[in-house]
Amino acid sequence: MIALAARCGVLLAPLALAACQPAVLDPQGAIGDADKSILIGSVVIMLAIVIPTIAATLGFAWWYRSSNTRARYLPDFVYSGQLELITWAIPLLTIMLLGGVAWVGSHELDPAKPLGSKDPLDVQVVSLDWKWLFIYPGEHVASVNRLVIPAGVPVHFDLTSASVMNAFFIPQLGSMIYTMNGMRTRLNLIADAPGTFAGLSSHYSGDGFSTMHFEVQALPAGDFSDWVNATRSRGPTLTGQSYEDLAKQSLSVAPFTYRDVEPDLFQKIVTQLLPPGPGPVPETNPGAAKQAGR
Repeated sequence: MIALAARCGVLLAPLALAACQPAVLDPQGAIGDADKSILIGSVVIMLAIVIPTIAATLGFAWWYRSSNTRARYLPDFVYSGQLELITWAIPLLTIMLLGGVAWVGSHELDPAKPLGSKDPLDVQVVSLDWKWLFIYPGEHVASVNRLVIPAGVPVHFDLTSASVMNAFFIPQLGSMIYTMNGMRTRLNLIADAPGTFAGLSSHYSGDGFSTMHFEVQALPAGDFSDWVNATRSRGPTLTGQSYEDLAKQSLSVAPFTYRDVEPDLFQKIVTQLLPPGPGPVPETNPGAAKQAGR
């Protein structure tokens, strides 16, 4: 019994830890709210099968126990149309309802669909080994491993990868989307109020995957303008050459900013006009290049 309880504790520990962390069940934006509604709705719909199945299993086991002389024993039973109807109708109706919710929700939450009537903030995202580069083309600044956005303003992301396929995810703001080398994907998110959120890579990409996190700061409009102005006054310029240095593989990179960005740099990365510059693979795992698909 003690061993069984210990095993159950080990299995349930990740769920307990996940519940303690603000994530998809603590949304801070319109897309996150919609994702949460679909998640909870889907679980409730699926419980229409799960709960009766569990109840029937326990009920049958109790009723057909060896000591129950009232239970009917039918060794020649072959077929019942009524039972077949019940057995198949409920799951089919549940799947139809669940499919309808997923169909409608997936179209309403199309990542490329603009949000609201306000002009969005454009942010260009590049996943590197193993860090994130955020370029603000309208503000002519860039940052590494820290995303700063204005609260209450839609944010339009253009995303690509300078290396292997990766996945961009801010759980509290909503949809996850993949980044791919030589391709561009689009995502629209919004933070309803100021706050600090966790961003991460949700697709394994080699040695530094576990440290490929970034901080998201949603600031009031005035504070965001102050951040842009302060960023323009310090740090290096992001050029093709400095990008090649940045793109070299590195682990646990502390956030920093660039005061200016070479024009059309993101387009050059997408069209692979700039080399990825993988650099030496960290000594912690000499096979990382093979793991990363190189």
